[in-house]
Amino acid sequence: MPLRFTLRQLEYLVAVAESGSVALAAERCHVSSPSISAAIAQLEQEFGLQLFIRRHAQGLSLTEGGRQVTEAARAVLAAGAGLNDRAAELTGQVGGPLAVGCLVTFAQVVLPQVRRGFAQAFPQVEFRQSEHDHAALIDALRHARLDVALTYDLEIPVDLDFLPLLPLAPYAVLPEGHPMAGRSQLTAGELVAYPMVLLDLPYSADYFVSLFTAEGLRPRIAERTRDMGVMRAMVANGFGYSIANIRLGSDRAPDGRRLIFVPLVTPRPPMRMGLILPRAAPLRRAVAAFVDHCRAVVTDDMLPGHADPLSARGG
Repeated sequence: MPLRFTLRQLEYLVAVAESGSVALAAERCHVSSPSISAAIAQLEQEFGLQLFIRRHAQGLSLTEGGRQVTEAARAVLAAGAGLNDRAAELTGQVGGPLAVGCLVTFAQVVLPQVRRGFAQAFPQVEFRQSEHDHAALIDALRHARLDVALTYDLEIPVDLDFLPLLPLAPYAVLPEGHPMAGRSQLTAGELVAYPMVLLDLPYSADYFVSLFTAEGLRPRIAERTRDMGVMRAMVANGFGYSIANIRLGSDRAPDGRRLIFVPLVTPRPPMRMGLILPRAAPLRRAVAAFVDHCRAVVTDDMLPGHADPLSARGG
């Protein structure tokens, strides 16, 4: 009997099941919401089974039958990925889907560069990217929504592996005219009396605060934001300093005001940028190729101001 559904429809089913929302599934799969809705309706018609209960205020939740079908769909998709890998081994090609996540704070600096070189080397790979905070990346890896993620080594769970690529020491981000802006380096003790604009992302915020608490200090957090651009603009407009582990390609905030970057001397080891992957899972050829590519290209030269941090004050 011929199959009356596609792997793409199964992928959409799993995406809706894991996100509980057609809109979120569409964002994850990079398609329109009507495409997701049509795929679910076609599967329900083909199987003669209601897969989801639709609650207006709470989104979609799986029926018991939908749960069982979704588990079977995951197995079919995994088998399809295995078939792709087997074909790649026989032909010597690297292809198939690859879902890559990146930490939102440095995605704009790192991910396009990494992807460009990888796409040129492996044009048969269907590359899908997404940007999230650290907690969301971990969740996506655990639920197989991502194959690999570029992020920091912050509290990596035991069921995931971290492959280090590059150490990233912290900077103080200051506005022009700040009393500490002329220094060649700073300590937490020299900043603690001034107001701080905290980049308030899961795990990252704890790390920034720990640079002070490790020395028995508590920063004066005056403002919080989850957006890197907003943080830079708040600092540039004099609402306080901030801490970051990566510089962008410009010493200007989004509104054009100038920022000063001063290396922060701390007893804490620097964070490391690297790759997170599911532990003990055999790497598909596309994933292994991406890991090797990152090891080759993620270097000091890729990041603005990183190769010579003591000259990173701008100007």
